[in-house]
Amino acid sequence: MPEDASATDASGHSLYETMGLVRIIEIDPAGRASLEYEAKREQCHSGGVVQGGFISGWIDAAMAHAAMAKNGEGIVPMTLELKVSYFAPTRPGPVIAEAWVERHGKRTSFYEGHLLDKDGTVLAKASSTILLADMGRVLAASAKATGAAE
Repeated sequence: MPEDASATDASGHSLYETMGLVRIIEIDPAGRASLEYEAKREQCHSGGVVQGGFISGWIDAAMAHAAMAKNGEGIVPMTLELKVSYFAPTRPGPVIAEAWVERHGKRTSFYEGHLLDKDGTVLAKASSTILLADMGRVLAASAKATGAAE
C-alpha cells in the first residue's frame, strides 16, 4: 500500500478494475478507509439493480483496507464472517464504501462498513470478523498450494 494512499488511482490492478474501483479516497492508520466505486450496468441483474455480491465485495474491500491501514503491510486481512444488510437498491453510478474498526484484537478484529450513494444515502451496511494473518505465512501457503517457488 502506498505511504500516501489518499486519492490513489485504481488503474492497472485487475481486481480493482473488475470490481469497478475508481479510487481510494482515504486510508487512515486509526483503522478507517473510504473507497469510490463505479457501479456498472454489467453488474446489474433484473430491474437495473446491482447484484448483491458486488455490494458486499465493495464493503468487504473497504473493511480490508481499513484493517491494512491499522495493522501495516505485514498482515493479510482474511474475512472469517461477513453479514450484509441491504437497505435500498444500488443503481449504476458512483458509490462510496466506507469502513472502520469496531474492536481491534491481536489476531482477530471486528470491522463495520457501509455503502453510500452520491447523495449520502446508506444503501447497505455490513459487519465482519477479520483474521489478521501473517503475510509471510499466507505467501508460503499459497506458493505450496499452487506449486510455485517461494
